Amino acid sequence: MPAAAARAASAYQQTQVQSCSPLEQVVLLYDGAIRFLTAAREAMDRHDLQARHRGISNALGVVNYLQSTLNMTEGGEVATRLDALYTYIRGLILDGNLRHEPGPIDEARQLLDVLRDGWAQIAKNPPGPVAVDRGQA
Repeated sequence: MPAAAARAASAYQQTQVQSCSPLEQVVLLYDGAIRFLTAAREAMDRHDLQARHRGISNALGVVNYLQSTLNMTEGGEVATRLDALYTYIRGLILDGNLRHEPGPIDEARQLLDVLRDGWAQIAKNPPGPVAVDRGQA
């Protein structure tokens, strides 16, 4: 892709993300994490270490970001449970990567799929005024 086209695509994506509600942005983050884990899993099957590393690193970055934006003060039990779940998902990703085994990666992706679907439902039907900052639960 020529540089001008890449810049235009990047600008379009940035505008699209900025025009989303905070809840929709959370769904986009899950989409990214799932996409990165899928790419890492496929790279694992191909024995492509660079692509696997890139996918794992990007997926961990998204999960870390989601976890870091939890509002533990106001999020109550939901934030506490999400925090524990994100820690578990990170552990699965690291374990699968270190042991070169796809099972933990697949489990992490399945958990992210469930979380993504739940957030997508909330984004479609927000429960009144939503007190969610960008990415916070």
